[in-house]
This record gives sequence, C-alpha cells and structure tokens, in this order.
Amino acid sequence: MRSVQITRFGGPEVLDVVDLPDPVPGDGEQLFDISSAGVIFADTHHRLSSN
Repeated sequence: MRSVQITRFGGPEVLDVVDLPDPVPGDGEQLFDISSAGVIFADTHHRLSSN
C-alpha cells in the first residue's frame, strides 16, 4: 500500500510517500480499502506551526 510518513520535523516538504506491505487484520478487526483521503488546510497549518 502507498502511505505518507513523517519521519522528521518540518513543513509539508518532510512528508514522504512510501510503499508498505498491506496490513493484515487481527481477530475482531476489519480491513477497509481506502482509495483516497483528503488533507485539509488545518493539517498543513499544524505541520507548519510545529517547527
């Protein structure tokens, strides 16, 4: 699966797109297929203000 990881402090430029193995649900868990997700201004603003 494709994922965005934050491994260091900084603004949006530190967001890294990486490929990870598909997760495997455990007992009593459900796995959902998400094709897209949104990022709102508050998310990017929080990244900028945490430096």
